[in-house]
Amino acid sequence: MTKIKVTSTNFANKQALSNECLEVYATNIVGGQWSLPICYALLSGKLRFGELKKLFPNITERMLTLQLRKLEKNKVLTRTIYAEVPPRVEYELTKIGFELKPIIKELEKWAKKHKDVK
Repeated sequence: MTKIKVTSTNFANKQALSNECLEVYATNIVGGQWSLPICYALLSGKLRFGELKKLFPNITERMLTLQLRKLEKNKVLTRTIYAEVPPRVEYELTKIGFELKPIIKELEKWAKKHKDVK
């Protein structure tokens, strides 16, 4: 298999910054419009794809799938497939994912304090 060489300056800068700055590394994992809301929803327990979609009606199925895959790849959540007809798939936070709870709660407090300040 041939390894693809990424030559984008933007990509290289992002990688270098992520390697040097732990905050950037963390935000690369849970950053994005939908990652934190997905993690917040999973704090209360396992959810199926359709349940997540109902919680976030404005997300496309493709974007939800991409965000779930990213979080799974980064070991923030797990995906369990049950051998049933139709197949049942559940998503839940890993130990690493649950460690985000106090961070999410602090972000919520910060947002309440600053949301209407302009």
